[in-house]
Amino acid sequence: MEKESYISEEKQETKEEQAASAIQQLGQTNVPQMTPDTNIHCLTIVGQIEGHIQLPPQNKTTKYEHVIPQIVAIEQNQNIEGLLVILNTVGGDVEAGLAIAEMLASLSKPTVSIVLGGGHSIGVPIAVSCDYSFITETATMTIHPIRLTGLVIGVPQTFEYLDKMQERVVRFVTKHSKITEEKFKELMFSKGNLTRDIGTNVVGPDAVRYGLIDEVGGVSKAMDKLRELIELNKSGERKMIQ
Repeated sequence: MEKESYISEEKQETKEEQAASAIQQLGQTNVPQMTPDTNIHCLTIVGQIEGHIQLPPQNKTTKYEHVIPQIVAIEQNQNIEGLLVILNTVGGDVEAGLAIAEMLASLSKPTVSIVLGGGHSIGVPIAVSCDYSFITETATMTIHPIRLTGLVIGVPQTFEYLDKMQERVVRFVTKHSKITEEKFKELMFSKGNLTRDIGTNVVGPDAVRYGLIDEVGGVSKAMDKLRELIELNKSGERKMIQ
């Protein structure tokens, strides 16, 4: 009995160490391999999305090299039947954000996103990449043209590259939401809406009115919708409604 008790305590310590490591490395209390008691996994994307360049330590960041393996693990884990994505991000690296958005859009399992606080810049494609999207009444989404920081080579090819990258964002957003390309570009290049800048700050109900987000709602509505999509997925009807 003493031996069995010792083994049990050792296993418990191992689980606690894994949980502590997950919090430290991923900023999450649970990872896909550690959720046997629920069929829904929650993925949080907060702060600034960090790409190929490491941001200063004082910045709150979501590292794409942490998020991508989690999405792969979610796809492979048979116990996970749905994914809830919670966003409160200022944006960040364009290619890293698009990579996360493309992976979420290509998941075979039902996905629901909810924008809390803000889903700005490259956070917009991530928000619309899921099967269904929510935004709270007070949350906002900033839509603006793509910018470059640091050393920029002043040649026509640089501006062509920037324009093509921007078109990738526009194409993705219009494909995965109900907003038209014309309306999205109008919001993107609007003058006077943002102080000393161009672009538009869209509040929750307006994001739904433009067709960018599906519905205004909080966590409860998002969970109910995800459970509904999970049931439809089991019956094979989810593909029909997309």
